[in-house]
Amino acid sequence: MAGSWKDQFADAPDVLKSAPEQKTVVRVGEIAIGGGEFVTMAGPCSVETERQLMETAERVAAAGARVLRGGAFKPRTSPYAFQGLGLEGLRLLARARAATGLAVVTEVMAAADAPLVAEYADILQIGSRSMENYALLEAAAHTGKPILLKRGMVATIVDLLRSAQCLLSHGNPNVVLCERGIRTFDTALRNTFDIGAIVVMQQIARLPVIADPSHAAGRGELVPPLARAAVAAGADGLIVEVHPHPDQAWSDGEQSLTFAEFDTMMAELAPWCALRERHRAALETVA
Repeated sequence: MAGSWKDQFADAPDVLKSAPEQKTVVRVGEIAIGGGEFVTMAGPCSVETERQLMETAERVAAAGARVLRGGAFKPRTSPYAFQGLGLEGLRLLARARAATGLAVVTEVMAAADAPLVAEYADILQIGSRSMENYALLEAAAHTGKPILLKRGMVATIVDLLRSAQCLLSHGNPNVVLCERGIRTFDTALRNTFDIGAIVVMQQIARLPVIADPSHAAGRGELVPPLARAAVAAGADGLIVEVHPHPDQAWSDGEQSLTFAEFDTMMAELAPWCALRERHRAALETVA
């Protein structure tokens, strides 16, 4: 069984642990993803206006988030949907970082844009639609910035780790894996949240693993319980969509949390995170 388990992930040798306790810690300023701290990334799906972004950044920071998320470039299914503010969105994210001290994660969609996005972002996000865009992975890796790699909509765990291997092979070890739900026959959620993937990747991969309950749920009221499940499964953090007025959001409003809902979720996560830390400390003592 051990041999077949290892063989299944043989295409991603640098991603795998060589010892049970081995773990990569991705450092973003004073933030250590994959270390002892549970890191929450939060913000709007899309950067819309300066007021919207600044209000959101201030509130999520006050509630305990360490990283501000926000899309400047948006890969939308419909060509008629809002595609993002582009460079102006990046500039607004930089202003929000200066005002709040939050690090910034935002998506890069094209290899040619990687250097530009890297000028403004602390973490480059590779979205689910781009997970197997190898030219983009190479360009993002070469910026030297930490990479948040989201699992593709129909990607297996093996597929995700192969893409992570691509990033590592181009000289960038600072990769964070993200489980965001996959497409299955079930339509109750926007995507089926593969909680088992978090467990498996924490067992076999040296890279940090976070969860995106917003894209898995598709409904704001389902995000907090899925977030708790992710903590219980051993995730190193979350990325969550938050908006001042979800019913007016330019994209993904139905799965975004209000400020009050985000505050409540963070308060309710506190004891779960404390239990997670005690468990990690106990494992380190045994090791």
